[in-house]
Amino acid sequence: MTDPRIDPTETTAMRRARGEAIVTQLSGGTRPASLDALDHEHPFLSHAVNAFAVGEIFDRDVLDVRTRQLALVAAFATLGLTDFIKIHGAYALGAGATEDELKEIAVLTLIPGGFPRAIQASQAISALLAERKDHAR
Repeated sequence: MTDPRIDPTETTAMRRARGEAIVTQLSGGTRPASLDALDHEHPFLSHAVNAFAVGEIFDRDVLDVRTRQLALVAAFATLGLTDFIKIHGAYALGAGATEDELKEIAVLTLIPGGFPRAIQASQAISALLAERKDHAR
């Protein structure tokens, strides 16, 4: 059985271009500096992230962007990946998630990840929210 969302004629370059556009959109119109550094230092990894992770996975339409980003925040919180919590937390906020919803992710992290991961998640979310308030000034 084939997935109707997969276009076998699409090239990797097309997926990468779509990935770049998605990241720019998620970031509010500006390409994140972290991706520029990845391009420069690790071009193969950058290519894989943009063409596959973003160009193929983020482009799926089963979940809306808001739900997808909240799910990613929860996954990264459980894994203790605070930098990714902040990146995808910002994307979630940009897609309509609320601050309280992000904070609730930290609380829910207690179940699969325990107190240390929940505390890490809460700290990353607090840092993200503080950075956003500082930039708004």
